[in-house]
Amino acid sequence: MTDAERDGAPGGADDAAPQGDGSAVPRGEGDATAPEGRSGGATASQGEPGGVAVPRSGADTSLGGDEDTVPPGPSGGAAGTGGIPLPRTGANAAQDVGADTVPQTYSGEGADPGTGGNASHEGDGGDDTAPSARSGGAADAGRIPLPRTGANTAHDVGAGTARPGPSGGTVDAADTGGAEGAALDAVPRTGADTPLGGDQDTVPPGPSGGAADTGGAEGAALDAVPRPGADTPLGGDEDTVPPGPSGGAALPGTGTGVAHDAGRGTARPGPSGGAVDTGGGHHTVSAAISRNPQPALHPLDHSDPYRAADAVGVDNLLRCWVRETGAVPGADGVLRIRLGTGGAVLRTRVTYWSEAGHHRFGPVAVEPADPDAPALDSVTLACLLAREAGTGSAETADLAARVADSVRHTARFLGERRTHPGPPPGTTPFLDGEQALLTGHPLHPAPKSRQGLRDGEVARFSPESRGSFPLHWLAVHRSVAAGDSGWTERGRPVPADLLTARLAGPGLALPPDTVALPLHPWQAADLADRPAVRRLLDAGLLHDLGPHGEPWHPTSSVRTVYRADAPAMLKLSLGLRITNSRRENLRKELWRGAEVHRLLRGGLARQWHAVHPRFDIVRDPAWLAVDDPDGHPVPGLDVVLRHNAVGPGADIVCVAGLTAPRPTGPGRPACSRLAGLLGRLTARTGRPAAAVAVEWFLRYLEAVVRPVLWLDGEAGVALEAHQQNTLVELDGDGWPVGGRYRDNQGYYFRESHRAGLTARLPEIGRRSETFVADPVADERFGYYLGVNNVLGLIGALGAERLADERLLLAACRRFLADAAATGRSALPDHLLSSPTLRCKANLLTRLHGLDELVGPVDTQSVYVTVPNPLATPVA
Repeated sequence: MTDAERDGAPGGADDAAPQGDGSAVPRGEGDATAPEGRSGGATASQGEPGGVAVPRSGADTSLGGDEDTVPPGPSGGAAGTGGIPLPRTGANAAQDVGADTVPQTYSGEGADPGTGGNASHEGDGGDDTAPSARSGGAADAGRIPLPRTGANTAHDVGAGTARPGPSGGTVDAADTGGAEGAALDAVPRTGADTPLGGDQDTVPPGPSGGAADTGGAEGAALDAVPRPGADTPLGGDEDTVPPGPSGGAALPGTGTGVAHDAGRGTARPGPSGGAVDTGGGHHTVSAAISRNPQPALHPLDHSDPYRAADAVGVDNLLRCWVRETGAVPGADGVLRIRLGTGGAVLRTRVTYWSEAGHHRFGPVAVEPADPDAPALDSVTLACLLAREAGTGSAETADLAARVADSVRHTARFLGERRTHPGPPPGTTPFLDGEQALLTGHPLHPAPKSRQGLRDGEVARFSPESRGSFPLHWLAVHRSVAAGDSGWTERGRPVPADLLTARLAGPGLALPPDTVALPLHPWQAADLADRPAVRRLLDAGLLHDLGPHGEPWHPTSSVRTVYRADAPAMLKLSLGLRITNSRRENLRKELWRGAEVHRLLRGGLARQWHAVHPRFDIVRDPAWLAVDDPDGHPVPGLDVVLRHNAVGPGADIVCVAGLTAPRPTGPGRPACSRLAGLLGRLTARTGRPAAAVAVEWFLRYLEAVVRPVLWLDGEAGVALEAHQQNTLVELDGDGWPVGGRYRDNQGYYFRESHRAGLTARLPEIGRRSETFVADPVADERFGYYLGVNNVLGLIGALGAERLADERLLLAACRRFLADAAATGRSALPDHLLSSPTLRCKANLLTRLHGLDELVGPVDTQSVYVTVPNPLATPVA
């Protein structure tokens, strides 16, 4: 049993920690081959189970005429933008554009409906005519030549019906999350004083005490949201996506106008010519949404994997631009981005507007342009946005190359997964989940970029391709070997080199006085050309033993590898440029993982688990590396040994995987695992789909978010708990019951807690450089847990029409209010009271050429200020 760990159990060293299946697994010291924990399952997609909501508000926006006919565009070509060579980019998705009936917009005082992005809009609900979302061509775009790239993309919006908006009237009950006439005056709290249990098939009335907080939909009646319970029997097919709350009708509160509180914040000119609120009144975007009974084609459902991948790339770029610049769509549901001073404007229709930032867009056109020009592809769009951001040609070319690389890989992964949607026999649920992030971070411009990886290596080294490979091994002379280990078995310490020798297995011939160091095969080839490594080889201090042993599987980070029968996962250095960084371990991070392990083992974990017994940190207790003869670290020659904290049949899944887009089989729409899981819950319980979704979300906040807040408030340890670093443990029915955090990089020790942490571990921070000023910890913790994790989950649920985002925001506010009242972390109060939040800007970080693993922690990334949708609205 590994040291996963006797410190982990409340009440003493040998206490058992209950697991999700109801069994008790000892947390104490024990056999390394039987680690505790649970594992992930199949991951997710952001499909359209209930139809796409297309904003149609205010001025003249109905589409008609011969818009269903899409002219063919050129099939690619080496187009140029401002002298930047662009790769060939295949044709984009062609979809029908139908006419629908435009509902009345949300009201606003005295705004011109045609201003396209001012602070308040009032529409007339009429059916008018607007040009289709055509784009591309060599149009005049402020002296930027625009290449024709691919065929056009136009979305089928189907037929819709009008309804009054929630700006003082009632909302159709079906659009409020399945309320069917039931009003809830408050979303129930779910804190420590909330008893769990009861008959979950019956939706109880909410507690009384005033009007519900609906995140800006003051006139909407909310559905009764049950308290989280434990007695909900489930069953059915997880891949079945439930219908939307009204049988496919779009949810309210997700439109395109902008409603800012008067006098709260400073307006600045917006990229589309309107005013953008920068000073922080409660920011809501609300306008009319069409109700679409026929789902539009999800990008991942397009028959051409490249077109699907390119549409995903366009959405990612536009989401980044909207978040990082404050751009908002106009009252007509169209986002406009003005290019320089030449008069050209990028134009795209918003198909879903998300309070949490998970917007969806139609094809992108340039105005003025040839009406027969094709839509812009993602690489062209990246070039135009980079130029508009004021970056130089080198940065623009770098972004274009990364976007092209990301789209190419995504297309490959989608094509492979369509051919083989199911996992190979013997795949554990954890591994299946790690291999399912086919499209990556939805707010990153190039989430699947892996520059340096050759085409022939993609299948072997990519988790999305379900790759596997034996490790490459070096023998390191003990005189230059460095390492540390807090790993214990049955109370006895185990050195790192003994662990690596075990993991190598039989048959590895080690020369005398050497230790075994595993490397990623790509890294081994890359290191051979580095002078420092060559000198060690020539001196006989390193011996290249070549590939050896059983195959290992890359997890979602690409560089961490997993084998179900091994006691450890291995976090390897990998010099590929993945998203924003070269993924090579830094020596301070190696010390940090072992340091956090010792901090927890010294008594902190026992205190933590006494309150939150089902949440833990996946430990990184040991590492092995190489120094040169002068004692300086040799970059790229190292490994972290991480507890394999997931059992073969356990259901612990990366949150990003749970919400990620995925194909589900021929003729079936793309959907997330979360959508399928909630569909099964809904079918089994017979309760409204949105009520189930909100309860699942509340349970997640209790099982995952509250324990992370405890560690911050009580110990001063803030975690970089973004969705890929966060694992949620699901019980046999699919409800969240616990979780894990993983990542030896992502810890922030608050300077204000230095004395307390030093009392627990006297040498803490000396080598790991983990202490940061409280304002830095506040910014990073607020972004990773508040924005990326919690708001990201709200956005994913909303974008799939699984619940109205306003309901989820209201539920989250109630949770935060309870957490602020009962805990010591400052984050809940900040999320409730601050009109703005600090947010990492992945597009700007990329354009500035920053590597997030290099330099001071407070300058590794670009951060921007964004409106906070969780801030309590002012009456």
